[in-house]
Amino acid sequence: MRAIPAADVSRRDVHSKALAINLDPVSYGTIAEIGAGQEVARWFLTVGAASGTVAQAISAYDKTFSDATYGAGTRYVSRERLRAMLDREYQLLIERLAPTRGETTRFFVFADTASARNYKGDNEQHAWVGLRFQTAPGAEPSEVFLHVNLTDPTALLQQQALGVIGVNLIYATFFRWDAPTGDLLDVLWDELDLDRLEIDVVELRGPAFADTDARAVCLHLIRKRMARVVVFDTAGQVTEPSAVLRKRPLVVDRQMSPAVDPDPEKILRAAERQLRSEGVPLGRDPLGVLELSLGPPDGPAPDDAEVLDRVGRLAALAPVLVTGFREAYELSAYLARYTAEPIRFLVRVSHLARLLEDRFYHALPGQLLEGLGKLLAENIKLYAYPVPRAAVVAAVGPALDQYRIAEADGDLVTADDFYPLPPVAFLYRYLRNAGKIVPVAPG
Repeated sequence: MRAIPAADVSRRDVHSKALAINLDPVSYGTIAEIGAGQEVARWFLTVGAASGTVAQAISAYDKTFSDATYGAGTRYVSRERLRAMLDREYQLLIERLAPTRGETTRFFVFADTASARNYKGDNEQHAWVGLRFQTAPGAEPSEVFLHVNLTDPTALLQQQALGVIGVNLIYATFFRWDAPTGDLLDVLWDELDLDRLEIDVVELRGPAFADTDARAVCLHLIRKRMARVVVFDTAGQVTEPSAVLRKRPLVVDRQMSPAVDPDPEKILRAAERQLRSEGVPLGRDPLGVLELSLGPPDGPAPDDAEVLDRVGRLAALAPVLVTGFREAYELSAYLARYTAEPIRFLVRVSHLARLLEDRFYHALPGQLLEGLGKLLAENIKLYAYPVPRAAVVAAVGPALDQYRIAEADGDLVTADDFYPLPPVAFLYRYLRNAGKIVPVAPG
């Protein structure tokens, strides 16, 4: 690993990092930014000694200029546009400078394409950020791609946060790319928090990351509170949440325990049919998604190997949301960021009791009532899927004396066979009669 320049021995603020990069005699490259100012380039140009680092700073802000430079046919804030930027600028860098200084210089291109807050504040505020770099002069390049949500309340603050994450990414990659994942992410997150920015995709390519599983890195984003949710598509790969969730009616199956359902696909498809049968207007076909929490309310948090194994098995059925949410109402608020279509939470009857106990809502001033109010917001309902009586008894456990399970035809217990005792009974009866808790017929 290259020694860190003296300017950064004792400090990890963004100013010191930018200066340390400028003082590195080996690194040299291009900074290309679209859509939220040139905050990354500004850091290098203002801390001093930028001529030792910056070959070019460019901002093809106008769409016509951007298309002429990087090609048309992609969304302007997308992985595809980011790759086009890196391809174009890296090619020019190598063509123009490699013949004269390729033996002594490790080249890099940093790029970002962003949509900061517009005047009305009604746009998607996010960015794709990337770095292509050599670990040594003449080496094959490696890449880091990030997708970030800009969560500051003003465009100016969002631009500033993008400047910080850009400098942090270049610094972490130049000086810490072969450090443990946790150390690299800590450097990437310096001077940031979830109130400013959220990273929900990390992609790693090339020889620098040959032994690194980017999916595990993405799990650490949640564990370190750098992301709220990481979304795996049906190929088991991490993708930006809006690519899956945007404007979709959703059936969300919270996987409350690692126990494997005998036929999880049958349960999910039954819930999707239930939503179609409601007769509510749907902009698109319902999408079933599965959630795995890294912060389960009961028991230890699963390790990376267990989570990735479950993702591998479940992603073949539906996209998987890996979250840090302990309670369903937290996921409810998150999903509302991406869709105003109907959302239905699919729970087994055996887990209904858990949603009706005050002890799980101590973090909220209004406890149970506030938690259910947040969970069952407008256009959101609970779908209750029947399970065998033994499963209900086992799930309720010591609290069984607070519930009554009616004798039912067959062994399956439905939402109408399960009764909390007063005072929760009155709340449950209201939710059931109001159509907020809906029984689902077995598929």
